[in-house]
Amino acid sequence: MNVVLAAALPAIPGAAGLLGLLVGRSRPAAALAVTTAGATLITALALWIRLGTTSEMPRRYADYIAESDVGTRLADFGPLHVVLAVRIDTVAAVVAVMVATVALAVQVYSIAYLKTDDRYAPYAAQVSLFTAAMLLVVVSGDLFLLLVGWEVMGLCSYLLIGHDRSLPEAPAAAVKAFLVTRVGDVGFLLGIVVLGLGAGSFRIADVLTADLGDDTRLAACLLLLAGVAGKSAQFPLHTWLPDAMAGPTPISALIHAATMVAAGVYVVIRLYPLYTATPDALAALGVLAAITMLLAAFAALAQDDVKRVLAWSTVSQLAYMTGGLAVGRDGAALHHLLTHAAFKALLFLAAGAVIHAVASNSMSAMGGLRRRMPITFWTTTIGLAALAGVPPFSGFWTKEGVLGAAEESHTWVGRLVLTAGLLTTALTGAYAARLWLRTFFGDYRGTEEPHDPQALMRWPIVLLAIPAAVGGLIVLWPAGGDVGWFAYAPLDEVVTATPPYSVHPGLAIAAVGLTALGAAAVWWRWRRDTAADPVTALGPARPAFAAAFWLDSVQDALVVRPVVTAARRVRALDARAIGGAVTGTGRGAVRLGTVLGRAHARGLGGYVTTALAGGVLLAVIAVVGSRW
Repeated sequence: MNVVLAAALPAIPGAAGLLGLLVGRSRPAAALAVTTAGATLITALALWIRLGTTSEMPRRYADYIAESDVGTRLADFGPLHVVLAVRIDTVAAVVAVMVATVALAVQVYSIAYLKTDDRYAPYAAQVSLFTAAMLLVVVSGDLFLLLVGWEVMGLCSYLLIGHDRSLPEAPAAAVKAFLVTRVGDVGFLLGIVVLGLGAGSFRIADVLTADLGDDTRLAACLLLLAGVAGKSAQFPLHTWLPDAMAGPTPISALIHAATMVAAGVYVVIRLYPLYTATPDALAALGVLAAITMLLAAFAALAQDDVKRVLAWSTVSQLAYMTGGLAVGRDGAALHHLLTHAAFKALLFLAAGAVIHAVASNSMSAMGGLRRRMPITFWTTTIGLAALAGVPPFSGFWTKEGVLGAAEESHTWVGRLVLTAGLLTTALTGAYAARLWLRTFFGDYRGTEEPHDPQALMRWPIVLLAIPAAVGGLIVLWPAGGDVGWFAYAPLDEVVTATPPYSVHPGLAIAAVGLTALGAAAVWWRWRRDTAADPVTALGPARPAFAAAFWLDSVQDALVVRPVVTAARRVRALDARAIGGAVTGTGRGAVRLGTVLGRAHARGLGGYVTTALAGGVLLAVIAVVGSRW
């Protein structure tokens, strides 16, 4: 039954997506999308409950297909086999519940948000395929099967980011997301190949227990991190995520909360025993995490587009998760992944309600919405409090778990992650307070008449506010004994058990104090002039923050322009040299044929004259040749 439920998780939305591509009308497409999303959530809950209430199965790395039977084999690569296998445990089950919950909220929300969109039917089908791809990554027991879901997610993100063809920036953003993540995916594919060849199998169970050499394991882990950096938008492959805001707001919620960006972090959690045995790979991950969380927090502080603020916030919060992994605490990273999914989906859907009401993404066209949109105001307040780590909201518990793990690691990587994390908490408090004040307080600066969203958009926001507020309780769930829905007990032969969660009072007070300090600085500046943007106080630093330190321009100068220039020259070479040679040869043959044709069209007299002249010429040559 567990195998059937796990296999059904990607199968249900996958079938709905393929069938939905054949549906041309909005109402049947909406009914199919929402019904199957609900069925997927029920399936995930059933699997979670079964695994959480039984003592017969391990809580992690449980592989329910022990042998590579003929019926489960998909393809062969010499002695290596790609197997249709699932790998289910409470970690996979709870992540599946998270993915299915956000997907259902997005599908319901999209019915109202895109009710005038004539391309809603393919949109709903693509969302279903996107969900199926992520769930395939979650339950896959074979690395190549996982790669299939990984790549389908990249394709779906390209289609969904570029969905709104009326926006000129949408196609460019879709192509950018596709190409930047493909750069990382090349390393990801090579990492899978290295692991498969080293272990003699692509099955995750075999890879985790194989006797890999240190060099092989290090090479594989670093190559996999390239794909993780691309999908989870970590430095230096982070630049695609803010531009992905050109997609519809529900898609932004899905990408930033439950799919795509969560996949990279989840894969590292899935293969974490390899990383605990490779400290150099974890050190590299820690450095990237520290750079990313600070860079993204500074960038979020200076954005005017409300969705771009949240996008940079996602990049920063993902770095907290990778930082937790870098200091050896995959449980802390998993907990923050779950709570982040709740409050970030809430914030994006609430932002969509605001954008829908004021007809603008710019905070300069907002303000004073607290009384005009009370439900949106209170739900956004909960989401921002969770994002900033205000106790007792969910983000406080899980973010403190990451910072506490960094403090306990007693390594230079831990000190680096801890320092960057504490500085980022102050910046997070600042940009969260700025978004809150400029959107909901002061005078209204827009032209439309704003109001709270209709029921189909309102209820997903209200329901997501519940886990955003109290979801942090997952870290307090007892993990001892033989059962536990949130228990995280790794296989003893692979890695030592994760210690139970504990609050670090001094660290928690410091983090909350820094958050309050950042928020207070923005509030003090805003109180002086409620019509002005508080970040004007940054002076000449503001353009650098707004442009994320011009890393996009650097990539454009070092990568995009040289590649485009080289492509143009190759095209010119192909057109003028190779194509010119082919065309010239054809033209020469035609001209020669024309000349010969004219020579053959001279008539009988011309033929006789030519024959006589040729005979005379041959005679002269013979006479002269005989004398020599």
